Amino acid sequence: MTSIATLGPHGSDGYRAAIQYLPDSNLTLYNCIPDIINAFLTGVVDIAFVPIYNTREGEIKEYFRLQELLTRGYWIDNLVLPIHLSFARLKHDDKMISPEIIVGRGAVFKQCGDYISEHYPEATLMSVPDIGTALNDITENRRYEYAVVDSEELLLEYGFGIQDREIAAHNRTRFAILGNTITEPTGYDASAVITKPLKDRVGMLVDILGEFTKRGINILDLRSENDIKSQKLQVYLELEGHIDDTLLQQALKSVENDVIQEENSLHLLGAFPRVDMRVKKIHSFGFIGTGDMSKWFSERLVNEGYTTLLTGRSTELSPERMIEQVDVVIICVPISATVASIEQYGPYLKDGQALILLAGESEQTLDAATNATSHGVELMLVHNLWGPQAQSMKDKNATVVRTPRSGSFCSEFEAFLYKHGAVITHDSPKKHDLLMGVGQKLPTTISTALAMTLKQHTIACVDIGTHSTLTSLYGILAMARIHNQNPRTYAEIMATGGDGRKIVRSFAENLLQIVTMAEAQNISGLCELIESSRSHLSPEFLAEHMKRSKAVDSVLTKSGKLC
Repeated sequence: MTSIATLGPHGSDGYRAAIQYLPDSNLTLYNCIPDIINAFLTGVVDIAFVPIYNTREGEIKEYFRLQELLTRGYWIDNLVLPIHLSFARLKHDDKMISPEIIVGRGAVFKQCGDYISEHYPEATLMSVPDIGTALNDITENRRYEYAVVDSEELLLEYGFGIQDREIAAHNRTRFAILGNTITEPTGYDASAVITKPLKDRVGMLVDILGEFTKRGINILDLRSENDIKSQKLQVYLELEGHIDDTLLQQALKSVENDVIQEENSLHLLGAFPRVDMRVKKIHSFGFIGTGDMSKWFSERLVNEGYTTLLTGRSTELSPERMIEQVDVVIICVPISATVASIEQYGPYLKDGQALILLAGESEQTLDAATNATSHGVELMLVHNLWGPQAQSMKDKNATVVRTPRSGSFCSEFEAFLYKHGAVITHDSPKKHDLLMGVGQKLPTTISTALAMTLKQHTIACVDIGTHSTLTSLYGILAMARIHNQNPRTYAEIMATGGDGRKIVRSFAENLLQIVTMAEAQNISGLCELIESSRSHLSPEFLAEHMKRSKAVDSVLTKSGKLC
């Protein structure tokens, strides 16, 4: 039988957590965390339960200092236990009087401090390390002037009368579970590491963080304290991903070799299924569309603990059947097929589900979705301005178009984008399409026309760089990028509807005017055009983008792009 060490007494939070995790275990109850750790390290028990975080109390400080003692075994799992605290008195026939002394564990008082301050501000708080002994003392000596705060189950077991229930709402404690063998990957994991005491230097923490953020690895928890003995810096990190993940191994190697620059400076505490203290309303996503972008989002949603289903023309599971099984449906198909897909599958969605459109055109798409779905279906459009080649969403632009029907499911998906570092902009449908005309449709059109012009005049590609300034090279780079990828993608961008079309038409008209004036050598007129346009561009905009332009110029010069 597996033996477990946890905080007592019988019926306490630690007791209930251990029983919930392994009902048939042999429990040994202790009064303090160091005794639990010691029992595990010396082999007295097989598993140890250690409380590390409470939603109302915060992190449990002494846990950080005990991590360095974990020289044997690993952190292998977690359990989140809802804590239901009650306020109780001994059962007594006399008239109820306000308690003079309230007894409880120190952690419990931190969790229900608001309640006690509001209802019993004059009472004396007596913190006890062993609540079981205290309850026996109150019962045996009939201390009717005492009140106790703890779980209802424990209080009833000792014969107390419950006076007030659930005195600390949204109260949950996370227990770390220590075992002898590291947990195998599950696909939704986290890993915990701690540094040895380090010589501090300016920028150490920033440099450590950078190795993870540039690889798109989320840091779930980071704490730094001075080691008690040496007073040197010690850093604790809890990271998304299993220690066996290649990307995580690369990041940790860089931290040790390039940032800390000391061998064996990182100690693995453990790897375990990820625990989420947040309440998620969405359980499952279904994709209509099996392209690379659908797979890209699906992989990251799975890594967040969601179930995903991908469907399309070639999948065994049909979109119609998939819709019956999920909370949120995401349509991610080519732009030209988006409206038809909405009209075909939208009617299958029921009230209480959500439809999220990953699309580059907004007005017609949302109109179609509004007409094809019932009023109880949540609705939102997301235009991600990156492709499936991107390693992460960090610092990538995403336009979100919410509707009057965007609810909690849509907000949870938006929170997913935000967590992964996307730069989110909220637009109306009309504004989105107009700005996409500037940001995507027009640049793509210009790049396509530029390549056509080079071909028309048989200009050799090798000659372009030698006759370009750094500024004029930007257009050449954009042209190369577009013509080096799937032409269908860019053809669909140019063919999108909405207000973006007027941008390209206006540009064509303005270009023709400029060409006519230039061929007539109307220099003063051209100067007036530039000055007139400059008055519309704010000084802040010009200064910021001039700064960015110089930064790009510097990179291009160093890379020898003009040679």
